[in-house]
Amino acid sequence: MTAPLAGRVAIVTGASRGIGRAIARSFAAAGARVGLIARSGGRLRELADELTAAGSVAAWAVADVADSTAVDAAAATLRAALGPADIVVNNAGNVVRQATAALDDAAWRRVLSVNLDGTFYVTRAFLPDLTRARPPAEPAGRIINISSIAGRQGTPELAAYCAAKHGVVGLTRSLAEELRGAKVAVNAICPGSVDTEMLQEGRPGAQPNMTPEDIARTALFLAADAPSAMTGACVDVFG
Repeated sequence: MTAPLAGRVAIVTGASRGIGRAIARSFAAAGARVGLIARSGGRLRELADELTAAGSVAAWAVADVADSTAVDAAAATLRAALGPADIVVNNAGNVVRQATAALDDAAWRRVLSVNLDGTFYVTRAFLPDLTRARPPAEPAGRIINISSIAGRQGTPELAAYCAAKHGVVGLTRSLAEELRGAKVAVNAICPGSVDTEMLQEGRPGAQPNMTPEDIARTALFLAADAPSAMTGACVDVFG
């Protein structure tokens, strides 16, 4: 069995459920030491215990990614436990499905702060790790941002989410150019509807044709197999 991420430290936000949990499991199975961030300490502990029981190395830290101070503290905790990060997956997100005229300031700000601000805060916290000097043969650092089909096209009653996820695509492309000389590849995944708790909370009874594991396979490709020259890409995973 190959371990394409052996020796690598991967940070996954929103790791307590859905796509983040699937990515964490996939990366651990590929040999990575995995750092887990989410708001639910109980779920993070369960996942870390599961990964450890399977022979992987995992650590976790509770943080709301919309809080930059909490993010910085979580980064310090995971760095102390696992070493400097090589891969960062910005997956944490939330969504409000509501007509724009009825969207209040708090809902708008919360969606933007978790999806867009959180991606920025987590990336900034781990940039010193990702941009550290590496031997020529060592793989490049990787940032993988989970955007959405809503970051590629408009969707009714998802104004805040579309704005945030379009922002994630823009941030991805900007960082890709900024970090070209630092051996850090920055890419985004733009999934369509995926069978997650978050989707069911917003669209009860939805029957999407993708699973979190489908997105995890895409993330593993970007983390392990994609050439380092592949940067600034937005991988659409929808038909």
